[in-house]
Amino acid sequence: MIKVLFVCLGNICRSPLAEAIFKEKLKNEQLTHKISCDSAGTANYHVGENPDPRTIEIAIKHGIPVDHKGQQFKNKHKDEFDYLIAMDQSNYQNMVREMGETPSSLILMRDFDPYGKGEDVPDPWYGGMNGFENVYQILDRSLDNFLLHIRNEHNL
Repeated sequence: MIKVLFVCLGNICRSPLAEAIFKEKLKNEQLTHKISCDSAGTANYHVGENPDPRTIEIAIKHGIPVDHKGQQFKNKHKDEFDYLIAMDQSNYQNMVREMGETPSSLILMRDFDPYGKGEDVPDPWYGGMNGFENVYQILDRSLDNFLLHIRNEHNL
């Protein structure tokens, strides 16, 4: 089983949305028996909480179910997951600090975005629904390319 962990700050906006979108893509591609995913936050602000209601709303708007409780990223995750996907540079650096190293499995989400390679997935928390829709669009296209990357890397 190939395991993917999406990581943002609080684990209530970007990373649970990425998790939900990716799970839907895996289901549609009939890859749930080969690839699994989860999400976490580098901060412990929302451990055990549901995602932000706007995250759930934007996912539902696109026909995607969200089922997640917030959890914090820990050093142990580097050994449990094949891919650690950071939503932005700040969380990337927080993950490096937590792990004490920069493993090759640590990648920025937008490294797979044809329209913003290497840029941050913006945090929509302080904004309105337009910000959440923008994040959805960024994640949707980035995750298409990320899934293609996994397929190529693992001959799926």
